[in-house]
Amino acid sequence: MKRVCLAIVDDQPLVRRGLRATFDDVPDVSVVREAANGVEALHGLRGNHADVVLMDINMPRMGGLEATRRICEGSGPRVIILTMYDQDEYVFEALRAGASGFVLKDSSPELLVEAVRTVASGEGLLAPSVTRRLIAEFARRPVVSAAVVPGLVGLTDRELDVFRLLVRGHRNEDIARLLVLGESTVKSHVQHLYQKLGVRDRVQVVIYAYENGLVQPGCGRQDASMAAGR
Repeated sequence: MKRVCLAIVDDQPLVRRGLRATFDDVPDVSVVREAANGVEALHGLRGNHADVVLMDINMPRMGGLEATRRICEGSGPRVIILTMYDQDEYVFEALRAGASGFVLKDSSPELLVEAVRTVASGEGLLAPSVTRRLIAEFARRPVVSAAVVPGLVGLTDRELDVFRLLVRGHRNEDIARLLVLGESTVKSHVQHLYQKLGVRDRVQVVIYAYENGLVQPGCGRQDASMAAGR
């Protein structure tokens, strides 16, 4: 079992202590670093390897959004935004900054642990309230053809098929079954998508699709529709 190395960034010592205690009895997660603000986090992460960072938003010296942006500019750890707030501006800024997850501080310990594991595995995770806000925001935007989005022009037909299924919420095993492909082949296509679109994970792919008007909000996994188009 691969151990996940976790960093906790929050300006409140009691919050950091509580978060560390949450993971004390989790055998596959180790807290390797704590920081009280974004400046300390960036400095500390240079010397301590971490797979995932739990990042508060409102902190002195440097807040979580700017710290997330700087961490995600390189090949650093994945970031989960952890906050008491779920206002739209925080949600959208955090995801655009490169965050792989957004979890509220009143979430259960079980959900928090699962979020860390999920993001460490390369997936993304959003609190249900955050997902609803994203859908409501992008529902107001018109659906467009994939052919008019410059970032998709370089995709092969098979990569575009994978893209469509990925943004509908299908996991690799589902995509492999639906497209009659090996799971390793699907993983390869997904990695190519990340590189070509300039994103880090599935959450960022979904945000890319919504922001470019490629998804019809309100559709589920089985009946989601995306504009065709080459």
